[in-house]
Amino acid sequence: MKPATQPFTTIILAADREVNDPVAQSAAVSCKALTPVAGRAMVLRVLDALAEAKEVGDRILAGPAMAAVEQNAELHSLVSAGQVQWVAPQATTSSSAFSALQSLPTGVPVLVTTADHALLSAAMVDHFCAEARNSGCDVLAGIARHDLVAAAFPEGRRTVTRLKDGGYCGCNLFAFLTPQARLAADFWRQVEKERKKPLRIIKVMGTLAVLRYLLGQLTLEQALAGLSKRMKLQAGVVRMPFAEAAVDVDKVDDWLLVEAILARKNQGAALGTGAP
Repeated sequence: MKPATQPFTTIILAADREVNDPVAQSAAVSCKALTPVAGRAMVLRVLDALAEAKEVGDRILAGPAMAAVEQNAELHSLVSAGQVQWVAPQATTSSSAFSALQSLPTGVPVLVTTADHALLSAAMVDHFCAEARNSGCDVLAGIARHDLVAAAFPEGRRTVTRLKDGGYCGCNLFAFLTPQARLAADFWRQVEKERKKPLRIIKVMGTLAVLRYLLGQLTLEQALAGLSKRMKLQAGVVRMPFAEAAVDVDKVDDWLLVEAILARKNQGAALGTGAP
């Protein structure tokens, strides 16, 4: 089966980035992935969306520690039954992604997402994967325009990369489509510490890119060209039309936001209004 039609194997990064994660502590759970959102652990919500998505085949859970997995009966059952493959987390998120990628055949298209993507839906996953397949790129990231996200959730605060042609928010969706794409995971390990600092990320593209960024002249196309040159492959993005795709649970405020978003949705569904 060709990668163009082969289902994506999905890696879900589920280990905490730090000891004593504030969200986990606030939720009184052993790790952030088990934090309940609308009464259901975030990681289970992500696994639900992936199970429903037409583009997804195997699901690999990178972390949390097996002791944490065993604390959630449903999650433990999925892993024990082989419906979800569990692998031990590495020292960092990017190292976990890199390790899991290296364990897969190079011809398999891979989707990487995170267990704190509490609003992830099958529609988002299928849109991202279908667009990625048709892109002609080696590696892609999902992004959403900041104005779309801010209009939908003005009470939320997201990390924004501001470029000449607009501000963009990351969506914790990454596609690795070719053998060359695996090089991008190694690059990711190099820049992970700076993931919330757009300027420091842009520095890896060279002095000219930094100057353009500081002057407000760096476009998304130029940024992608710089990344492609740096990684020696074709990097691209999938523009996500879903504001929710840019909302993950990094902080306690994010947890409260996704709870509020889902409460509004449930209320809208009950009233038959389809409220966003």
